[in-house]
Amino acid sequence: MSGSADAALVEAWVNGWALSRSVAAPIPVAGGHRLVVGEPGHAERFVFPTLNAAALSTLAARITAPGIFLKAFCAPEALLAAVDARWSPQASGDLMAVDLAAVPSPAAPAAGYVQRFRAEGAVLVVEIHDANGELAASGRAALTGSCAVFDKIITDPAHQRRGLGRVVMGVLGEQARALGADQGVLVATPEGRALYEVLGWRFEGRMETVVIPDGANG
Repeated sequence: MSGSADAALVEAWVNGWALSRSVAAPIPVAGGHRLVVGEPGHAERFVFPTLNAAALSTLAARITAPGIFLKAFCAPEALLAAVDARWSPQASGDLMAVDLAAVPSPAAPAAGYVQRFRAEGAVLVVEIHDANGELAASGRAALTGSCAVFDKIITDPAHQRRGLGRVVMGVLGEQARALGADQGVLVATPEGRALYEVLGWRFEGRMETVVIPDGANG
């Protein structure tokens, strides 16, 4: 899959991702965005809405440490061709967006589940607990400009196929819309994309990733 993604959508996503993950705001770099994550195995990430092969090649050559991810909306073979042999491909991600005004109001969770909502500054959080108080499903949406960036949408395997993910997405969309957001943005796994499409989300581009694995020679 080739091409690029809308630069404004990518910028909204990286800003919201940073808010949701409590990391510093993205730094503009070479037509893309640099995020300093500072986690074991995930020191930094660079995200580019399109592939500038020459600029990315120069950047990749300067990087010697593992745990720094280069992400670009382009064909996977194009990204691999722009970096040297130290870099290894990772799972791709699908950028998706939705008009929040078109998102239906959320249904109540199934019997035996309790839904809780809270705001952590500009980050909205929904959690659904089962009858024993265990976390069954959860999700977050970070508000950035007119966008709500959905993140960490998770349903525990023991509680799947009960509509809990739909409830989480619906509540986040409704709350974000009430706070002035008009567009939702997220990055899904290619496998998860089908679920979001059922909920009205549209595909905006595939993001490919490479990283220097731990133990690789710098």
